Amino acid sequence: MENDIDENLLKRAVSLARAARSAGDPPFGSLLAAADGTVLVEERNTVLTDSDITAHPELKLARWAARSLDAGTAAATTMYTSCEPCGMCAGAIDRSGLGRVVFALSTAQLVELKPGPGFAGFRSEGPGLVDEARAVVEGYYT
Repeated sequence: MENDIDENLLKRAVSLARAARSAGDPPFGSLLAAADGTVLVEERNTVLTDSDITAHPELKLARWAARSLDAGTAAATTMYTSCEPCGMCAGAIDRSGLGRVVFALSTAQLVELKPGPGFAGFRSEGPGLVDEARAVVEGYYT
C-alpha cells in the first residue's frame, strides 16, 4: 500500500465483505475510489441473495465504471477489494480501464481458508477452426 488512504479504503472493503457475510453471501467487498481517495461506488458480493453467480463486487464495479466513467477518469481510479480478484473479475477490470487494484487477501491465502480441493475445473479443448475464426476477427481491432 502506498499511503494511509489506501489502508483506510482497504479497511472499508473488508467491512463491506463483513456485511456480505452477515447478509448470507460470500464474504467479499469492494469499492472504487477517485485519484483523491473519494469513494465513487461500493459493492458487496450478492451471488446467493441475487441468485447470480456473477454478482461479485469487483465485476459490479467494473461494469459501473465502463458505463459511467470516461477512459481518463477510469484510468485514474483505484479499486480496493477484500480479496484478490478472480479471473472473471480481473478480465472485467482490465476491459473497464481501471487504473489500479489494491487487495487485502491474495488468492493463495484465500485458497488456504477454503475447505476441499477448490474448483472442480472443466475440460477445455482447442484451438479448432482457426482459419474460420481468424477470418471473423481479423481487422476488427485495427
